[in-house]
Amino acid sequence: MVYNYLQIEKEGRVAVLTINRPDVLNAMDWKLVGELEAAVDELSQDKEIQVIIITGTGKAFVAGADIKAMAEMDSIEAREFARTGQRLTAKLENMEKVTIAAINGYAFGGGCELAMACDLRIASDKMKIGQPELKLGIIPGWAGTQRLSRLIGVAKAKELIFTGEPIDAEEALRIGLVNRVVPHDSLLEEAKKLARKILEVGPIALKLAKTVINRGIDANFTTASSYEAEAFGVAFATEEAREGMRAFIEKRKPNWTKEER
Repeated sequence: MVYNYLQIEKEGRVAVLTINRPDVLNAMDWKLVGELEAAVDELSQDKEIQVIIITGTGKAFVAGADIKAMAEMDSIEAREFARTGQRLTAKLENMEKVTIAAINGYAFGGGCELAMACDLRIASDKMKIGQPELKLGIIPGWAGTQRLSRLIGVAKAKELIFTGEPIDAEEALRIGLVNRVVPHDSLLEEAKKLARKILEVGPIALKLAKTVINRGIDANFTTASSYEAEAFGVAFATEEAREGMRAFIEKRKPNWTKEER
C-alpha cells in the first residue's frame, strides 16, 4: 500500500514506522488514522518483522487529533472516530510483535493514547506528553482514561486528565509513563538498540509473555496466574525451549530458527 502520511523502513527484523504530517504536528484526522490502521495490519502480517518502532517527524510524535476536523463532527461521527481510534490502539496493543514508541516531541491526546498502546515507550528529553481533552470540553476517546489509569495509577491519571496539563519527559519517567528518557538526537538509535536487545530472546517465548501479560492485566490474580502456567507449559513443547536451555548449558548463544520467529 502507498501511504501519504507514513513512512515504513525495515532493517532486518525491525520496522520503523514514521508518522509524517509535520505541517500540522502529525495531528490525526480520518485519513491518517486509516493509514495507521492499514500499516499496523500490514506489519502484523509481515513474518520477517518482530519489533516495530513508531515515531514522528518534526516537533511532534502526534500532537493529538486534528481539532479542525473534530470541530466539524456531530455526535455520531465523534463516536465512530472514538471507536476507530480504539480499534487502532487495540490492534497495536494486542499484536504479537513488540512495539516501541520513540516519542520525539509533543504527544498529546491521541498521541499519548497511541504511545500508551505500545509495549514500551522511550522519550526524547524534549518530549511533552498529556491528555488535554478536558480543556476543549471533551474527554479522551481512544481509551486514554483506561490505559493511563492502568499505567500510572488512578489518582495520578485523574490529575493529568482533570487538569489537562502536559508533563515533561523526566516527570513521565518518574511516574512510570515512559520506560526511559534519552537525548533527543540519539532517540531513534536508542530505540533500535532496545529492539536489537529484544531480538536476542526466544521469539515464541516473547509472544507468549506479551499475551499472558495483556490477558492477565484485567483478570484476577488467580486467573492470570493460570494463564501463565498454561503458557509456561506451551513453551516447553517448543524446540525453542530445548535450544535455549541447551545453549545455556553449553555456554553459547541460542540459535533461534526462522520458523520460530
